[in-house]
Amino acid sequence: MRTEVLRDIKKTEEEYRTTIQAAQEERRHRRSQAELEADNLVTKATGNAEEYKKLKLEEARRQAASRHDDILREGQARAAALKQKGTQRLDKAVQLLVGRFKEQLHVSA
Repeated sequence: MRTEVLRDIKKTEEEYRTTIQAAQEERRHRRSQAELEADNLVTKATGNAEEYKKLKLEEARRQAASRHDDILREGQARAAALKQKGTQRLDKAVQLLVGRFKEQLHVSA
């Protein structure tokens, strides 16, 4: 009977060791799986961040090009308006200049 009890104790101890070893192995496995999943999530997040950055940079470039085109159009429209305004007044300016020149000639003579 004593031998059987000792055998049972040893058997139970061995079962506990096996159970503890299996639990530790399971813990290591789960930890490595969690680390792998975390690494994958970080990699995916980094890729997403890079893609977002590229999209935002492209959008900013498009906006800058659009603003550049708007500024050029405004400048060309202003230049055309000034040229037209100057052309309309050109005859009057020439007449005024010639009139003053004649006045200066008469004053000097």
